[in-house]
Amino acid sequence: MQSLLPGVAARVHRRVLGVVLAALAVLVTLGVGVLVDLDPQVRLDAAVSRALYAGDDRSAGLDGLLEVLTAPGLSWVRLLVFAPVVVWLAVQRHWRPLTWVVPAVLLIGPLTAGLKELVGRARPAFEGGGLDYAGLSYPSGHSSGVATLVVVGLVLAWPRLGAGGRRVAGALGAALVVLVGLTRMWLGVHFLSDVLGGWALGVAWSLGLALLLGGLPGGPAALERRP
Repeated sequence: MQSLLPGVAARVHRRVLGVVLAALAVLVTLGVGVLVDLDPQVRLDAAVSRALYAGDDRSAGLDGLLEVLTAPGLSWVRLLVFAPVVVWLAVQRHWRPLTWVVPAVLLIGPLTAGLKELVGRARPAFEGGGLDYAGLSYPSGHSSGVATLVVVGLVLAWPRLGAGGRRVAGALGAALVVLVGLTRMWLGVHFLSDVLGGWALGVAWSLGLALLLGGLPGGPAALERRP
């Protein structure tokens, strides 16, 4: 597939910019709500947490299953997935995509940790959930991590997929993001706001870098199919 025509590429970039700005608005709005203890948000978070929490007395089998399902949000899983991609890009001499892929994957963790310290939200007070964790809660690192993993993968693959492949890849990616977010609440270690904020952060960060550094289809750092 050749590079997009300038007019098409410009439309794609405008739409992506809109998504980035919307995601940042969600991240900031929810973060402010947490900081000021906005009553409707706090009450919704508490209600959703109680409804979804798998329980202090859940079986070891269920607990193990949830830990497996939540694993795609872990930093080491993200690195394991992208290590061969980075090697392949280097071997194929696709140097420019590396300029945004590597920082997107490596820096989402420290960025999320910094925001956690800034907001300072405690985790849900479940004996078999948040009370077992020393870390802070907003935004969810697993949620931001899996959103980054999926978005970076989709941006890289998009120019090389047909219409059907894009639909399948998009649906599977969205399902994985939602599943990991749900596991954080089933395990009782994050509130709904944490998960939504994590998704927003991952989307804004990965798409923002791709837009800024030319990684979107039609951009100079995009992974286009060679003729």
